[in-house]
Amino acid sequence: MRSPLVAAIATLSLTMAAVLPGIPAQAAAAPDISLANVKAHLSQLQSIATANGGTRAHGRPGYLASANYVKGQLDAAGFSTTLQSFTYNGATGYNVIADWPGGDPNDILMTGAHLDSVTAGPGINDNGSGSAAILETALEVARQSLQPAKHLRFAWWGAEELGLRGSQFYVNNLPAAERAKIKGYLNFDMVGSPNAGYFVYDGDNSDGTGSGPGPAGSAALEQTIQDYFTSIGVPTRGTDFDGRSDYGPFIAVGIPAGGTFTGAEGIKSSAQATLWGGTAGQAFDVCYHRACDTTTNINDTALNRNADAIAYAVWTIATAVPPVVVWQDTFETANGWTVNPGGTDTATTGQWERGDPEATTSSGAKQLGTTVSGTNDLVTGRLAGTSAGAFDLDGGVSSIQSPPITLPTGTLNLSLSWYLAHGSNSSSADYLRVRVVGSTTATVFQQLGAATDRDGSWAATTVGLSSFAGQTVRILIDAADASGASLVEAGVDDVKITR
Repeated sequence: MRSPLVAAIATLSLTMAAVLPGIPAQAAAAPDISLANVKAHLSQLQSIATANGGTRAHGRPGYLASANYVKGQLDAAGFSTTLQSFTYNGATGYNVIADWPGGDPNDILMTGAHLDSVTAGPGINDNGSGSAAILETALEVARQSLQPAKHLRFAWWGAEELGLRGSQFYVNNLPAAERAKIKGYLNFDMVGSPNAGYFVYDGDNSDGTGSGPGPAGSAALEQTIQDYFTSIGVPTRGTDFDGRSDYGPFIAVGIPAGGTFTGAEGIKSSAQATLWGGTAGQAFDVCYHRACDTTTNINDTALNRNADAIAYAVWTIATAVPPVVVWQDTFETANGWTVNPGGTDTATTGQWERGDPEATTSSGAKQLGTTVSGTNDLVTGRLAGTSAGAFDLDGGVSSIQSPPITLPTGTLNLSLSWYLAHGSNSSSADYLRVRVVGSTTATVFQQLGAATDRDGSWAATTVGLSSFAGQTVRILIDAADASGASLVEAGVDDVKITR
């Protein structure tokens, strides 16, 4: 994992990609990854470092030996592998890219980890742990002769510690058409920290901190991983897309990303120690970027849980039968949405409408001039006017309702992209809300305002609709500026119901 200094100067441009489906009903059961096998790979990486000056860093013999070890394991298992070379700081670096035969070549799930260490030590937790865990997952794919619906690609990156050099080289050299085939990237960097936390990348920005959400589809990856930890009774917390690991180049070009992290040089709080055990007031990894990051610097329980989480994510996402679209609206044509369907709206400006939105700014982006797809979306007053507050939502509630939708039986999900933006004069009285109206009415999504500045940024959410199966329903979207003279903007795009 890179240092915070390098991360601080990384600038990521988040764009939107196709939304990955949530966990589907039909997916193959994931295997239990052998902890002994994962630790055997770590022992090999330790031996390689010991034989090569105590390090596996970029440009050192220990790194190439590590890459050759991983490649040899994959070649023997039947993967199609490539040792991709690049140059940085006058030294040759290598990425190991491994493709499992089969699966839809236009629908790729990629799983990666950086293989290099810092020069100071062998890098067994950072990041032998992630490298060994995804290697053993890939080898289990081969043992089971897995036939996934998605095409599986695994990667071990070089020179991550010097600024994501290997993964950036890979993404930069992919033609646009090949980038578009990668529908999701899972990243695992430090998954065996001795004073471990259980962090999952915050794909939907539900924490509301840092860099914002990942590209559309990241929330589904986050949910899949969270579901695994829930199934074993281990609570998780979000970790921000702060640019410190190899997901960075992927999200910068709009590829959804997710993954886990057990902590680096950060200090475990008392609350975190209560949640997960371990020692409060001590770093998650006291040997981070030090010579003592050896095979003794591993928490077996954390490593085992994370390896199984990796397998769960790969199996669940890659073997799923793609969902069937029951109904969708991208708002490129008028499909019968009704403004103020109940005749009770109070908003005086910024009422919901379908249209091509104009961008506004006030201490950052408020109304987004870009949509998730196409030209149009649903937006609270599409015009910009002479100031940010000219056509924002004012005076109370504005609502808009879909035409009737007849739902089939079965497991149903509603997905949509959305944003709620407001100034620091907002409060929790302001909101964006989505309800489903059938034989009963249920609020399925709500984002409240707060007394902080929140810039507009597209996010995606998926919720279950199975309780409405077999009914004819309408989707009711409303937004409110109810906390006085506050600046509020909202948008919705790409509403879809799948079975």
